[in-house]
Amino acid sequence: MSAQIENLIDRTIDEIRELTENGRLTVAFSGGLDSTLVAFLASKALGTDNVKLVNVCFGPYSYSKGLEIVTSLADELGLRLEFTPGYEAQERVWRTGPSCNRCTRLAKLPAIRSGVIGLIATGANQSDSWGKTGIVIKDGFYAPLREWTKDEINLALTRFGIDVPRIGEAPVREGCKLKHLLKIMANPSYHGYSVAIANEVLLDELEDFQHFLANVKIIGPLSKNIALVNVSPLPPEESRTRITKSLEGIDSIDEVRWVGEATVLKIMANPGLYNSPEAREWVLNGRLAPEFAFPIQARWVNSKNNRLETFQVIDCWRLEDDTANSD
Repeated sequence: MSAQIENLIDRTIDEIRELTENGRLTVAFSGGLDSTLVAFLASKALGTDNVKLVNVCFGPYSYSKGLEIVTSLADELGLRLEFTPGYEAQERVWRTGPSCNRCTRLAKLPAIRSGVIGLIATGANQSDSWGKTGIVIKDGFYAPLREWTKDEINLALTRFGIDVPRIGEAPVREGCKLKHLLKIMANPSYHGYSVAIANEVLLDELEDFQHFLANVKIIGPLSKNIALVNVSPLPPEESRTRITKSLEGIDSIDEVRWVGEATVLKIMANPGLYNSPEAREWVLNGRLAPEFAFPIQARWVNSKNNRLETFQVIDCWRLEDDTANSD
């Protein structure tokens, strides 16, 4: 491990000791790479008896294997783990459109704060907006990894022999199925149920198939749930047929489509997003593209729906058919 990583580790451990007033620290623990490293470094700084992990459980929107992985990691680290519910607040956020950032701010962090007294450590780092600000502590939340990059986090975990299993099926770790609902959740029992069940069904069907990405995006107008299946590499046709039938068996899913080639998304956007080229670029290439099995482009529509505060994917088609659908 390089001298730079060693220096980062030492500085972070020293800072945790310095900033933890009563010698105790709570870690907002998702079971991902970032929060796992925070938990490990905190235990080195303060001792395992003085560090508590709190995981926000999003109920039906958490992957079924997630709780098992989170519990196993806590045991491996020798740290106490508590759970707190957050799915009702999460549903309120999605009523105005997809927004993982708002979900963190308005659902996840308040859920942790409600049951904790004192400083709470998060996994914020250089890959997210908080880390880039360089803010150490804000509203009782502390970012010990704010100077760390993802590569440095991975190197440190490897150095310490800590293996963090993936939750969900994506090139990067994910713990929430609701991120695959790409429209307003006006009706949780219709929109939310579809994305929660469809992603569990897909992973069950792919249990014996080697893949590195698998998800079901729920798109379409509010009155229609279109299940957009992303798997890479593509399974054999026989498997795709079986998966399609399984997804069609979910009452709240009206249509199933596979992303099998370059695709165009028709995206309705709030005027603030629609009028910002930079924001549209981030939604398409930062938020959506990494979770699709093939390259994507967008056809943007300025929304007249006052409830939509972010975006909604209302349709899709093959890139080669783009001319016929561009209107």
